[in-house]
Amino acid sequence: MLTLSIEDLLLELEDGAVKHVGPKTTDATAKLYHVEETEARPFGDQQLKLAFADGEGNEVEIALDRDVARELGTDIEATLSDG
Repeated sequence: MLTLSIEDLLLELEDGAVKHVGPKTTDATAKLYHVEETEARPFGDQQLKLAFADGEGNEVEIALDRDVARELGTDIEATLSDG
């Protein structure tokens, strides 16, 4: 299940083209639940891409700098060892 909350988003659809016409202060939150597939792979020279998919065809991809990805890996290991 994918939930998407977008604050102050205004889109214009004209002749098949979608254009953002709202304020630049738009905030968004995406949440993906019941993840069934995960993947980590290089992305560019300095980043790592994490990909997550559920059984309904929803996908989320996140690109992290390598240092941030290492910190996340450390946090995951620590959390798993605590449980």
